[in-house]
Amino acid sequence: MGRLPFLIAATTLVALAGTANAHPKLLSASPTANATVATPGRVELHFSETLVPEFSKGDLTMAAMPGMAAMAMPSTATLAPDGKTLIITPKGKLPAGRYSVAWHVVSTDTHKVDGSYTFAVK
Repeated sequence: MGRLPFLIAATTLVALAGTANAHPKLLSASPTANATVATPGRVELHFSETLVPEFSKGDLTMAAMPGMAAMAMPSTATLAPDGKTLIITPKGKLPAGRYSVAWHVVSTDTHKVDGSYTFAVK
């Protein structure tokens, strides 16, 4: 019976240590990776942790096509009121083609992560 309090304390410490070292994770995105969609009005990236607005950004790039280089699409990146959703809003309608979404975010516990994925507009 003397070991039970020790085991509970050790288990709690391991659980808290895992939480303290967590990084924000991309939970979902809209449009989703590799999807083909009608022109989206915005791209939403939902993360597991609250983000720091000044250090959390996203970019939208149209992939290169025959006779044309890849092109950065004018857009703005803002955080939704929940603090966990990064919204990338194109400044105009996206033409048909393939797009890359690149993002880098910093959570309130100062962990930085980045990533990217692609989708297509029909």
